[in-house]
Amino acid sequence: MLKKRIIPCLDIKNGRTVKGINFEGLRDAGDPVELAKKYVEEGADELVFLDITATLEKRKTLAEMVEKIAAAINIPFTVGGGINSVEDASAVIQAGADKVSINSSAVKNPQLIAELAAQFGSQCVVVAVDTRDVNGVQKVFVSGGKIETDWKTLDWVKKVEELGAGEILLTSMDGDGTKAGFKIDITREVANLVNLPVIASGGAGNMEHFLEVFTQTKASGGLAASIFHFGEIPIPELKQYLKEQNIPVRCK
Repeated sequence: MLKKRIIPCLDIKNGRTVKGINFEGLRDAGDPVELAKKYVEEGADELVFLDITATLEKRKTLAEMVEKIAAAINIPFTVGGGINSVEDASAVIQAGADKVSINSSAVKNPQLIAELAAQFGSQCVVVAVDTRDVNGVQKVFVSGGKIETDWKTLDWVKKVEELGAGEILLTSMDGDGTKAGFKIDITREVANLVNLPVIASGGAGNMEHFLEVFTQTKASGGLAASIFHFGEIPIPELKQYLKEQNIPVRCK
């Protein structure tokens, strides 16, 4: 059985790691390079770096910061934020990213998914999907969660798979930063619908939440930010707990 992945996420704004609730009220969470080093030492399986205001501010991802982090770590590294073209993705990959994450740009130009897959291979292409319940229907949001799109989440993830994405990073905006638990229903639906690895994101608050998402859905990874950044759940303890619950994880 494939090992489940524990993935810290560095949300970056102005060169610092930040974290909010429901995509709002950001507070400082530390230096991204130092946090990245800490996560490698603790046994994180991968690292995700999202320049959360790159799309809104019409900027490119911070390639210099990517280089610094890539030089400091030896685990798979996904970078997203402001990647709108093959050229943007190439710059990030040359700076040291193993995978690129696209979100708003994919919705605006779905063909970008196919172009990136053709250029770098599907395994390099992560499509981040920010989903929120709108009158009982899960809808896709873009621009840092500020703009609702016409896409229903389940329709979009199927389209993403058809276009050649290698992985889906599914963030429930309703759960983001609340520590109330991953949104099991939509995670289960997406993971059952596509034949791609799905990373669950949004809402992790304790170790039981990871157990729940791994036993009740087919999610291949659990992503979290503040609980790791602020030391509420040390990754080694989380992995030991999951191992004791018979969840296949890599322990140091």
